[in-house]
Amino acid sequence: MNRITLQIEGMACGMCEAHMNDLIRKTFPDAKKVSSSRKKGEAVFLSDSDIDEEVLKKAVAETGYELKGVKSEPYKKKGLFG
Repeated sequence: MNRITLQIEGMACGMCEAHMNDLIRKTFPDAKKVSSSRKKGEAVFLSDSDIDEEVLKKAVAETGYELKGVKSEPYKKKGLFG
């Protein structure tokens, strides 16, 4: 499983965060634990499969936001006590 972090420019409110979360779920149906932060300018989600950055970039651009960067790193679920 991978943890994908997207650097997004243009989110200004809570609805922007909701739109980004919906976009990620729609574009990548296997996305889990989707969250966005306008303050940090990022969206984070977990995925079992690799993502196509071009598809993502196009989808984000269609919503009026700008994708500045994508970082993917392995994700290990933490146990109850760390």
